[in-house]
Amino acid sequence: MILSFLFFMILFIGGILLLGISFGLPAFQALAFCGGLLLVTLAMAFMLREGGSATRRSKNWSGNPTE
Repeated sequence: MILSFLFFMILFIGGILLLGISFGLPAFQALAFCGGLLLVTLAMAFMLREGGSATRRSKNWSGNPTE
């Protein structure tokens, strides 16, 4: 759990940093911007794909965890 979060944060923060520095680069601006956009997208897809228990709680509104 912690390692997957660290992996997500490295991808996400690295992508944001790459997006930020892409405007200041003299060459390969488009490549750096697309790379940063890809890293942010992969980080978000990785976290959305992770299985979790957010929707399978035992104390939900109806009281039944399988609904």
